Amino acid sequence: MRRDLEPQLDPIKITALRPTQMTVGFREVERKRLAWRRRAQGDRPDFLGEHMIPAVIGPGRRIYVIDQHHLVRALHEEGVSHVLVSVVADLADLKKPLFWTYMDKRNWLHPFDAEGTRHGDDKIPKKIEDLTDDPYRSLAGELRRVGGYAKVDTPYSEFLWADFLRDRISRKLIDRDFERALAEALDLAHRKHADYLPGWCGPDD
Repeated sequence: MRRDLEPQLDPIKITALRPTQMTVGFREVERKRLAWRRRAQGDRPDFLGEHMIPAVIGPGRRIYVIDQHHLVRALHEEGVSHVLVSVVADLADLKKPLFWTYMDKRNWLHPFDAEGTRHGDDKIPKKIEDLTDDPYRSLAGELRRVGGYAKVDTPYSEFLWADFLRDRISRKLIDRDFERALAEALDLAHRKHADYLPGWCGPDD
């Protein structure tokens, strides 16, 4: 395994990138699409240079995205064809079973569907465009932005919060009245029963 890796300066086709999770929050994707549109035309290349996509080279030298799935999906929907990636590990020499095991142990894999159910790695989409919607992931992302919890380096922390909210806020409420669902999420986030979650910032008793 190579450890002296450098960013890939040659743009990579988004259609060639492999996801390492099953879902994204479509509201989160839309928010990133709007942010992209606000950038002046001349500023967009700089934006792409500032947002290199962390990735792993896997068997067959396929490139697997391990973060920024929402951004990549947003750029794809906005008609961007290529992005820059930062390769954090070259695992091309591993057989597929060992590759997936290694990815799982490094917490570079999140094979959970929109119900929070875990699946085998064979169920992970092979294309960014095939990622499905998890509304609770959108709720968790917005919850962090309004101060429900702090941004931390814990991998998939937003999905941990999404699972917490999944058991406490109805999907119908999210679809019908997102702002009310967010208000309920904010109240829940500051209670003691959420103190095990990454970034929790409730009252210290």
